[in-house]
Amino acid sequence: MKKIILTGGGTAGHVTPNLALIPSLKKRDFEIRYMGSYQGIERKLIEGAGIPYHGISCGKFRRYFDIKNFTDPFRVLKGYGEAFSYLKKQKPDIVFSKGGFVSVPVVLAAKHLKVPVIIHESDMTPGLANKLCIPAASYVCCNFPETLNYLPKEKSVLTGSPIRKELLHGDRIKGLDYSGLSKDKPVILIIGGSLGSVTVNNAVRGILTKLLEHYQIIHICGKGNLDESLFSTEGYVQYEYVDAPLKHLFAAADLMISRAGANSICEILALRKPNILIPLSAAASRGDQILNAKSFKKQGFSYLLEEENLNGESLLQAITETYVNRKAYLANMGKSELQDAVETIIGKIESLI
Repeated sequence: MKKIILTGGGTAGHVTPNLALIPSLKKRDFEIRYMGSYQGIERKLIEGAGIPYHGISCGKFRRYFDIKNFTDPFRVLKGYGEAFSYLKKQKPDIVFSKGGFVSVPVVLAAKHLKVPVIIHESDMTPGLANKLCIPAASYVCCNFPETLNYLPKEKSVLTGSPIRKELLHGDRIKGLDYSGLSKDKPVILIIGGSLGSVTVNNAVRGILTKLLEHYQIIHICGKGNLDESLFSTEGYVQYEYVDAPLKHLFAAADLMISRAGANSICEILALRKPNILIPLSAAASRGDQILNAKSFKKQGFSYLLEEENLNGESLLQAITETYVNRKAYLANMGKSELQDAVETIIGKIESLI
């Protein structure tokens, strides 16, 4: 049996593409194991999928002053030793890394043990962790055509992001039933990222009365962000988080409003949903979401509303324009070459074994 070690963590975005690969890897008789941090978000997600999990020490590489900058290098060295020992014992045929700082010691240990490595970069420009890993990789997969300019030509492969196939098989009626909405008005689905977005939530709720004149709203607002005063509002439902029924809510949506994390927007593209992207501001991130959203706007997939310009009036205008022009967005998304990242990536995995 072929053996693969998956790695990546720190955020759900570094884990969900790995989860998307697992069903197809199993069909091809791969033995799958996962390496992540001791207690990161990846542990719960991977163990929930029934995959053997091995935790290692993890440190973060910061570009700013922090007292942990003096201690984290020792955590990374410890993680490297743990990864080296585990890989030497397991003798995998290949390592696939989705990024995040926990992946660095795993990839470097794999290189020293001469185990082939494939890494995936979700954002427009490689993050620091993946920059450290690229020299050790046989292939670097990416989501955006523009990213190819930042990668070694002989290693780079435009694949898109692996999408959980179950998301593509939602049922609109089940989504409407789950949310208690009707077939009479179009549905807007709002997702502010895994932690929600106070800025987006406030903008939506500030124009809720006007929105409900023409639309129904499914609002996934993040943990601790429910507004109890709106619980009984007809046509508006809110959730902190949605897991299994999410595919049905996707199917029920006629338009989506989302942050511009790479995995989220690739799911929107795969689902062919007219959408408004509100990327995290450069002040709150390294600016990768802005670049992601600009790429999707350039390709005609999305309406871009920058957070600095977000208010009730601009959001209402964005929704109106996007819904009116929804057929044009759908046509452009239909031309996308990023059709099946899972099969493309697994093809590369098998080519190295």
